[in-house]
Amino acid sequence: MAFPQSFLDELIARSDIVDVIGSYVQLQRKGANLFGLCPFHSEKTGSFSVSPDKQIYYCFGCKRGGGVVNFIMEEENLSFPDAVRFLAKRAGMEVPEEAGDREEGRRRQRLLDLNRDAARFYYQLLQQPEGEAVREYLSRRQIRKATAVKFGMGASSDAWDVLLTAMTKKGYTKSELLESGLVVQNKNGGLYDKFRNRLMLPVVDTRGNVVAFGSRVLDKSEPKYMNSSETPVYSKRRVLYGLNLAKKTKRPNMILCEGNLDIVTLHQAGFDNAVASMGTALTVEQTRLLARFTKELVLCYDNDNAGKIATERALQILDQSEFSVKVLQLPRRLVDGESVKQDADDFIKFQGPDAFERLLSGSENGVEFRMAQVAGKYDLTSDEARVAYCEEISQLLSSLPNAVEREIYTARAAEAARISPEAMTLEVRQAFKRRAAREKKAALRRDLNPAAQIQPRERSLRYENLRSARAEEGILRLLLLDDSLFPQEPPLLESQFSSPLLGRVYSLLWQAKQEGRPVALGTVFDSLNPEEASHITAVCQQPESAQNARQALADYIRIVQTEAEKRAGGGTIDPLLAATEKYKQGGKRHG
Repeated sequence: MAFPQSFLDELIARSDIVDVIGSYVQLQRKGANLFGLCPFHSEKTGSFSVSPDKQIYYCFGCKRGGGVVNFIMEEENLSFPDAVRFLAKRAGMEVPEEAGDREEGRRRQRLLDLNRDAARFYYQLLQQPEGEAVREYLSRRQIRKATAVKFGMGASSDAWDVLLTAMTKKGYTKSELLESGLVVQNKNGGLYDKFRNRLMLPVVDTRGNVVAFGSRVLDKSEPKYMNSSETPVYSKRRVLYGLNLAKKTKRPNMILCEGNLDIVTLHQAGFDNAVASMGTALTVEQTRLLARFTKELVLCYDNDNAGKIATERALQILDQSEFSVKVLQLPRRLVDGESVKQDADDFIKFQGPDAFERLLSGSENGVEFRMAQVAGKYDLTSDEARVAYCEEISQLLSSLPNAVEREIYTARAAEAARISPEAMTLEVRQAFKRRAAREKKAALRRDLNPAAQIQPRERSLRYENLRSARAEEGILRLLLLDDSLFPQEPPLLESQFSSPLLGRVYSLLWQAKQEGRPVALGTVFDSLNPEEASHITAVCQQPESAQNARQALADYIRIVQTEAEKRAGGGTIDPLLAATEKYKQGGKRHG
């Protein structure tokens, strides 16, 4: 075990799950549990449950669950050891590190230190003669020096190994440089700088760590933009460029753009609430990050096909979220009589901040954007096209859960198609009924297939024997409900469980009881991966009566024994195997 069990038990005891999660999620008490909006997926109705008694969390929407350490791992994107260190620091506890853990923590910190030193190196290079080309580029882009300093901008030299040499002199090893992604290796094994002759843009996370770099080439060569590859300290799905600055904004919303330089220009123009995803479409992880700082998003992607597709994808992710979402569509501009797209950077330069502020104030919501996209597909002067438009738009409007919204937008759709509001309302109502019927039929299929409800979501955890697995689940729930139910000797062997996961958790709980430690889920989560922890949490969220608990436990044990005998061919459990298992259990107790 990476950390002494006594330390983990004390850490969990001193890290009340309600206090910890309450600093990230607004919780409200409903009966014995507290509920809030899930930080791990987008939703409008809180399905995220926190149990103070069991010290666990579980989301009935995305089916994620676990203990306080699992929550920090998910929310802060940390490994188990780093999540433990995070909580220990919060609780004012000193961490007893083992050699392997110390090495892992040191390795991660070395990468962060290397990124910081590389950012400083690039920044200093920008001020020197070698950075003149980048300074001229910034001048052409109308980026002021104060803005460049604010974002920590730098320059990479038009040479092969300038950073490699500088960082090696600072004591960083070649393996560290390769792992950071700042240096790459050629076919012959030689190393060279990844970023050369580029404007450098450090990517800083919300904790102030330089985790990666974005870059922009100075000439017409490709690729125009180049970002760091994924590393142990950087996942592009979990980072937003500029959020370290935007999180301090006084504005009520966040503007989500495509490019890093759009963010720079917007911040310089006074829109310090702008952020950008790192070369990816918006991800659920990024929405969770944004939810910490705002409940209102404005999507401001480029006004081209790619930008419209990105907007639609973002709207799909945000559809059932707690966010209020608007779409800011940048108008195209004329260049030599030709209409061309423009991004936020172009608009600010050519139209100015006041014009952008007016666009921002008048930005349309997600429904209006989608309706405009549908209308844009059809020539609404043609009767045939109007019929097709009404069919498609009714499908869109029938998906709106709010009846008032449906009525308002149905009237607008009728006006666009030049038909009566009554005819459009009838079309939407029929589409709504068809949708409701499909959903009801799907729900009925699920209800008529209880086995599907019982089975774990993860295919690797699926039960082979449902009767035994249900009894095994009941055993775990009863033992966690009342640890006085534990008999003097283990009534079952781990090998008698049909589910390896349930058997393993049973053994871990038994071991905790024998060692006089708390019999709680928090004591076993460090031995489970996230999928296993989520499933065990779901199992223990199910109700289990405390009445006649001893008889219920005996019945569950009998079912497991009977099913185990069936699997063994109808006979009894092999006595040598039983003796071996009992010896292993005894070794765990006395080891």
